[in-house]
Amino acid sequence: MSSAPDPSSFDVTDRSFAAEPELRLGPDPGQGRYGILTLLCLSAAIAYVQRAALSVPAAEIARDLRLADLARDMGWVQSVWYFCYALMQLPSGWLADRLGSRRTLALFCVLWSIATGLSGLATDYGSLLVLWGLMGAAQAGAFPCAAKAIGQLFPDSERARASGLLASGMAVGGALAPVLTASLLESLVPLADRWEIDRWRLLFATFAIPGLLWTFAFLLLVPANRLPVSLPTVRSSEGVAAPLPWSRLLTSGSLALLCGQQFFRAAGMVFFLTWFPTFLQKTRGVSSLESGLLTTIAGVGGVVGSLAGGFASDELLRRTGNPRLSRQGIAVVGMGSCALLIVLSYFLTDVRASIGVISLGAFCATFGGVSGYTVAIKFGGRHVATVFSSMNMCGNIGAALFPVTAGWLVARTGNWNLILFLFAAIMAVDALCWAVLNPRGSLAGETDDAE
Repeated sequence: MSSAPDPSSFDVTDRSFAAEPELRLGPDPGQGRYGILTLLCLSAAIAYVQRAALSVPAAEIARDLRLADLARDMGWVQSVWYFCYALMQLPSGWLADRLGSRRTLALFCVLWSIATGLSGLATDYGSLLVLWGLMGAAQAGAFPCAAKAIGQLFPDSERARASGLLASGMAVGGALAPVLTASLLESLVPLADRWEIDRWRLLFATFAIPGLLWTFAFLLLVPANRLPVSLPTVRSSEGVAAPLPWSRLLTSGSLALLCGQQFFRAAGMVFFLTWFPTFLQKTRGVSSLESGLLTTIAGVGGVVGSLAGGFASDELLRRTGNPRLSRQGIAVVGMGSCALLIVLSYFLTDVRASIGVISLGAFCATFGGVSGYTVAIKFGGRHVATVFSSMNMCGNIGAALFPVTAGWLVARTGNWNLILFLFAAIMAVDALCWAVLNPRGSLAGETDDAE
């Protein structure tokens, strides 16, 4: 296994990294790196639990707030979250590159947790849109900060497994959220009745607590000198650290494809965090609690896929020395297989069999999904947070469009099964993006991209 790069061997004159002092991990650097990664994975799980809190009680929220159309109105609420999340990606990535991932992540975690709790105070459609959108805007900094930290902590040969572990944290949060939300809603009934308050309002208040506790633990356990400057600086001909090439964000073909694959992948995978429980209730006739449990089962496939994909990608790189095969190759296979399996699930009438096939599809999608992180980290170089946030911005525009598009389809046709075919088509296009993508060098480097 490769050892981590020596932070002292890299230039630290780039002012955007002045907030990130040299790493000192002691005699076992791996233990320190993976300890910090564990905390990042936990933050990802908490963030996904909080962002999925709306999916299971969507119908009762719409009823309590007297929304006219469940599919249309709640679709817009969920989409606004992703639009706000997308719009804040570049500002949050820039902030992470300027202040450092530690401080930026702690700040955003406090903000999004407070916004989660405040969402329980919504009194009508407009206030729910605003409060839920603010929560999405605050969560925008979570993963640019985490990607930046992974790029600093791990060498290229270990980044896929680290990214896979981070993605598994997201998948764990996404998998636990439905069943955790459904169970918590049931347990809150006596308290809600006693206080004469809607139980989903208590749910949002409860979900705000873990993020605040995590921030306190993170700042306590990870001092300011635990995140290093370990990414090489690109230098200009004058010998000074090169500034961020903002123009290349708009002209790089490789970045466009990287953003494109994220647009389609995020648009597809958001199905599990938004409409999937309601889809199961409408097409399979299951209860809210059962839909939460079945969604969690599908989410387990995503957890295992993230873990397996990260380790498989690094092992394939070690054996072949071929980054294109070990990164883009597994993404093409994963997304293409997911599309086929989702179509197959439509023809299965047995609920358990259908969920099993959908779970396998989620496994395939997340197996290849870790490549988005590893390719973005390598391509971003010293500006990884900005490059990652650009990619993630496009991903969340796609994620924002899916709920409202799916809601529009159902409102127009009354057919909830059309969502499955929309999902499958999106993943097939994503596989095509990965097949073409082949970045060489970094965004700020002298090596031209392979267009």
